[in-house]
Amino acid sequence: MPALGWFAPRPVPPHSRVIVMASRFELKSLSDVPLFFVKSLVSWRQVKTAPGVYGASIVAQPLRRVFCTLSAWEDRNALYAYATSDPHGEVMRAMRPRCRESTFVFWEAGSADLPIGWDEAERRLAEKVRLDAEGRVT
Repeated sequence: MPALGWFAPRPVPPHSRVIVMASRFELKSLSDVPLFFVKSLVSWRQVKTAPGVYGASIVAQPLRRVFCTLSAWEDRNALYAYATSDPHGEVMRAMRPRCRESTFVFWEAGSADLPIGWDEAERRLAEKVRLDAEGRVT
């Protein structure tokens, strides 16, 4: 499973709270994987210099058509500013029609909890999918 490990561009202030986001994208077709992979690298370059980011990681499972991201942010405003600014915003718009399913989860963590492990992110993503399938609001 190819991964870009946790990248932490700046130290997190001690005893602070951060916003964590995990995402999972399942593509419709194997033919979409190369483009998604290239586009994810564009977003990866951007996140490395994004204001307010404390860390990020990407895991790809190309044969399963699945890509996952995990990141920690100073606050939701910093996260949303990154998500909507180009090139990431353009990447999202271009790849949305190629996704079969997308899942996002957000939670708060302490600075001492960083880096967040993939086990925790996968557990939270699976729980979100389960609750969505049951028709619960999360």
